[in-house]
Amino acid sequence: MSQRFGGRYSPGSQSSTPARIARPHPVGARVNLLFVLPFVFALRGFFQDATGLALNLAAFAVLMLAAWLTREGVLAQAAYDARQIARRPAIPRKIFASILTGLGLAVVALPDSILSAGIFAALGAALHFVAFGPDPLQDKGMEEVDSFQTERATQAVAQAEKYLIEMHDAIKRSGDRGLLRRVERFADTTRPLFRAVENDPRQLNSARRYLGLYLMGARDATVKFADLYAKGADSTARVDYEALLDDLETRFTLRREALLDGKRVDLDIEIEVLRERLEREGLRPQD
Repeated sequence: MSQRFGGRYSPGSQSSTPARIARPHPVGARVNLLFVLPFVFALRGFFQDATGLALNLAAFAVLMLAAWLTREGVLAQAAYDARQIARRPAIPRKIFASILTGLGLAVVALPDSILSAGIFAALGAALHFVAFGPDPLQDKGMEEVDSFQTERATQAVAQAEKYLIEMHDAIKRSGDRGLLRRVERFADTTRPLFRAVENDPRQLNSARRYLGLYLMGARDATVKFADLYAKGADSTARVDYEALLDDLETRFTLRREALLDGKRVDLDIEIEVLRERLEREGLRPQD
């Protein structure tokens, strides 16, 4: 079946999806450069004797490990900075990377003298530390949050992400790009609630049904609809399915706003509204 190509910027587009602000990826050119420079020593080693080859290849391996630790440390730092409540990384990756950078340069300079190796080690470690800074060394906003709450929130968000992935995989079977974009938009709308729970695990109790029961219902609805739609495009079923996503999107947005505002809305009423909607669709899972 042919389908008209369209998007947010296409003429006549009715998409209500807000434009997302592009944010620079935490892994920038400086980090990527760290993966390139070690190859200079790997190539240099092949023009030296056996000892020089071994030392240069050792430096290559150490510097590549330092580059990998730097990248992981930068990503961990970005995740830490993005949350209001966060635990410090279990391993200070960037600090270890600074030490390894100095060690890798020292290995190269070792044939000259131990003094030269020490100077290169100190300079390499210091420059790396100045360029990328230290890792977070203490928890942030954890004064009123215990580890049990944090673990529960992490598990709930991981399960919610699994539901979204299963929805995406199921709707792909329909072969309809428009429906696939619609499900992706639904995921974009629900994920801010995930981030709110990650930022403050104390909010999990107020959002648990959204991350569990209602996303499970949306997943089940998507699976049933995709199987039906793949057998033949049913316009009525499609309208009902998209209306269900619209309804859920509205509720997810309201719940996130309530959490961010710190207001206690009548959660029981919202739960019953969504429960009745899922029951009408015959999709209510076991609570």
